[in-house]
Amino acid sequence: MVAEDPMLMARQSMPDRILEWMTSREQSRGLRPRDAAAVISVIWILSVILFGVLERLVDPKTFHTVWLGMWWALETVTTVGYGDVVPQTTAGKLIGSLLLLGGLAFLTVIIAMITSGFVARFQRQVIHEGMDPYEAQLRELTEQIAALKADLNNEQR
Repeated sequence: MVAEDPMLMARQSMPDRILEWMTSREQSRGLRPRDAAAVISVIWILSVILFGVLERLVDPKTFHTVWLGMWWALETVTTVGYGDVVPQTTAGKLIGSLLLLGGLAFLTVIIAMITSGFVARFQRQVIHEGMDPYEAQLRELTEQIAALKADLNNEQR
């Protein structure tokens, strides 16, 4: 579904728009690693900002500035976790858990998409060059079946 109507675009959530953009890019010319990297970068940056600000609001004693909250969010979402800043409140720990699990899940999905894109590109290239291994095997099996049929016909006569 391509959202060309400005009113429809305004009603779509950011993840829906990103997913729609990625789908249209993949359908039009194949998902490129550069596209995936751009999406990853935007989502990581937005997550770091959002969770950094949120953590500052929830746990102001530990996170004296928004910048410290964003530093913590950056090291959490990338699963580095230096331990130099750690949420002290239950709400802060819950937010950290969500950020960590979300970061891992998102990273897993992105890696799978990139891998899938590379595999699909390789398959298209191999088929285009006429080196499809499945086609070669199918041709060989077809020849073997034809030879077996010929042998059966010769034996029946």
